[in-house]
This record gives sequence, C-alpha cells and structure tokens, in this order.
Amino acid sequence: MDMTILWAWAEFAARWTHVITAIAWIGSSFYFIALDLGLRKEADLPPGAYGEEWQVHGGGFYHIQKYLVAPERLPDHLVWFKWESYATWMTGFVMLVLVYYLGADLYLVDPQVLDLPIWLAILISMASLSLGWLAYDRICKSSFGEDNTKLMLLLYVILVVMAWGYAQIFSGRAALLHLGAFTATIMSANVFVIIIPNQKIVVGDLKAGRVPDAKYGRIAKQRSTHNNYLTLPVIFLMLSNHYPLAFASEWNWLIASLVFLMGVTIRHYFNSLHASPWPKKGPLWTWGATLLLFAAIVALSMAPLYGEDEGWEEEALTPVQQRYAAAEGFGEAVEVVMNNCSMCHAPEPSWEGLGVPPKGVKLVTESDVARHAQEIYLQAGVTHAMPPGVANYMEAADRAALVRWYRAAVKG
Repeated sequence: MDMTILWAWAEFAARWTHVITAIAWIGSSFYFIALDLGLRKEADLPPGAYGEEWQVHGGGFYHIQKYLVAPERLPDHLVWFKWESYATWMTGFVMLVLVYYLGADLYLVDPQVLDLPIWLAILISMASLSLGWLAYDRICKSSFGEDNTKLMLLLYVILVVMAWGYAQIFSGRAALLHLGAFTATIMSANVFVIIIPNQKIVVGDLKAGRVPDAKYGRIAKQRSTHNNYLTLPVIFLMLSNHYPLAFASEWNWLIASLVFLMGVTIRHYFNSLHASPWPKKGPLWTWGATLLLFAAIVALSMAPLYGEDEGWEEEALTPVQQRYAAAEGFGEAVEVVMNNCSMCHAPEPSWEGLGVPPKGVKLVTESDVARHAQEIYLQAGVTHAMPPGVANYMEAADRAALVRWYRAAVKG
C-alpha cells in the first residue's frame, strides 16, 4: 500500500471539507449582514420587531422579521448558525497539521529565514494562534474596546505586526498561511466564545421570564462586525500558498497588510449598498481604492523575489531528505528532473511567460530534487500532472525511474 498516495488523498479530503464548511460559514455570514443592513422599519410591524424584509428565491417568497431581543413568544425550535464556523476552523487546523506540521521541513521551516528545530516551529505556530485570540479578546473587553473605530485601527496594527513577525520566523508560504489562520482563529473564537454564548444568555433570560440585558447583543454585534471585515483577507491568505508572487516576495508581509485594507474597502462598498434605500447604490470610490491597493500589491510582487544569486546555493538537507539523496536511482532521477523540469523550476525560468518558478519550487540542484522528492513522485511519477501541456516530453521510462527512486528511498 502506497502511503504517500493515501496521504495525498487525506490532504485532498481535508481541503475539500474545509472549503465546503468555509463556503457555508461565509455564505451565512454575508447573508445575515446583508439582511440586517437591508431591514425596513414599517409602521405595521409587530410589537418588539426592529425591521422586516421581503425576499424572493427559488420560486418562493420569504417574509423575514428581526427582533432585537425576541418576540413575545419564543418558538420552541431555533436554528443556530454556529457549526459552520466551528467546522471551518477544525478542518482548517487539520490542514495545518497535515501540511505544515507533518511537512514542516518542507513547508514550515526555511533555514534561509530562520533555522528552527521543527518542534519549536510547531510550538510557535500553536502558541501564536491561541495567544493571539487571548490578546484580542482582552483588548475588546477593555475600556479601549468601547470605541469600535479605535479598536479596528489597533486590530489592523496588530495584524501588520503579526504579518511581519511571521515573515521573520517561517517560510514565506507558511507566513501568509499562518496570518490567515491567526485571523480565522479570532473569527471562529468570536463565534464560539462570545456570539453564541451571549445569544444563549438572552434566550435563557427570556425563557425564565427575565428581561435580557441589551449589552449581550451589542457585544455580539461588535464581534460579528469584525468577522465581516476580516473574511475576505482570510480567503486571500488561504489561497496565497498556491501563488509564489504573493508568498515568495520579500515584501510578503506588506502585501498581506494591504490585503486587509482591500477587505475593508470591498466590504464597505457592499455593506453601504445593502444599507442604502432603493434604488440601492454603494460608494464607487471604494473600487478605485481597491484597484490602487491591488496595483501596489502587484508592484511589490514584482520586486526581486529571491534576492541575489547566492540565495540559491545548496542548502543543508534534513535526515529524511538525505535518505532520498542516498537512495538507489537518485542520480537517474536527478537527470530526469534536470532534463524535463529545470527550464521552468529555475530562479529565472526560460519558458516564455513564466516570471517565477511555478509554486515557488526550484529544481536546479541535487538538493532541490531531494527536498521536493514527494512532490516529484506525485506530480511526475505517479501522475502525469507535470510537465504540463505542450511542455510534456517526459517518457514513460523516465516516470518509471522517478517511481523506482522514490519507493527505494521510502523502503530504505
């Protein structure tokens, strides 16, 4: 049984589940934000109702009313939107473990950034996620947190500092991914620790015949607003690990910082659009600001990605990578890779249209081949994913050589 293939499918399954749950969470979040901002205060609303909206979807009409506290009679069955958030975070953490913790020597630790032992890198990763939430929650509950504008500005400064800090510790790929995980942890913890418990307190008071304290709804609304503005940057950061123009740039932390501002401008447009009266209009300046921010990101990505040529010298291999380099057939595998892959996976790719090596993977030295053994095995040995399209001149015998080499290393 080929554990490498099974492990790749486990990652695929976890990623698919993560995307599914994220769609459910983000979809419900954006829907309720739009609904809340679009509510109309009509004269014939029931007692205690704050607003209503009529909607049409799927051939049916929906009449929705919002109560700031609750109607006079609380229904027996309430639909809670919480598991979407919890499942998104849990599946995301599974992905973090599968890819960045168990593959730390390839994706998490970069000796050119900071030569950390793997156990310490994982410890820093886990500690930063938990301590980040605790610090954020403490600030929100302090007197400083009563001014939401000041709080949002401070939160942005914290995110910029974290972006820079992660870039000084982890590989570029892991730095942006961890910034996304850091932010997503705050968002999911907001739901788990603040929003849902506060709503349950209100429901409990109503069932007991007590008048709920309005502060619980106000606090939950503040955290929900934070989540609304953080959602789009988190999506960008989660996708960034597939695009070296974002993560491999020496300015990756600044790129991430600008992405958070783009999230604000985009959400401000849609939030303003939903809150405006008919005919609905949003502030068009936000799109101009977004395009300028994106242009700045593109310009930063075009700065030298990997430094001077000496940055591409041979690097020390981990014990696992040394095993790949010592395995039978390594020399033949290196020759196959150099003849079929190095024209694209080079500091300056010779293939027209490529400015950087795909996925940030370079394959120009023997160490590179050993370092990316698993990827080579899956992409060019077991499957025909690489080389792609018209660049594919790899013979069946070459692919068989890659498979023999990798399996010899695993068995050895």
